[in-house]
Amino acid sequence: MMIRKFMTGILAIALTLSSAAAMAQAEMTKGEVKKIDESAGKITLKHGPIKSLDMDEGMTMVFRVQDPAMLKQVKVGDKVQFQAERATAGITVTKIEKQK
Repeated sequence: MMIRKFMTGILAIALTLSSAAAMAQAEMTKGEVKKIDESAGKITLKHGPIKSLDMDEGMTMVFRVQDPAMLKQVKVGDKVQFQAERATAGITVTKIEKQK
């Protein structure tokens, strides 16, 4: 009986932690494509705050892209939502979607 309660508690903690991680990972930032440099694998985005990167204010900046194929999904002027993270090569866009 005690082992069952212990295991239930462990499972509840694990589910809570995985849900929090999924929510943090799913944070998308709104932005607008200002420039695309396919040869360098970079995109310039005007964006709002990116809380996961401790950026409390919006700005326009150049990002590397994790997969250069992402650059073919968007064009200058498109409104987008994206995820970015710090990588060894610099701040990198890991996901990008056109807004409807």
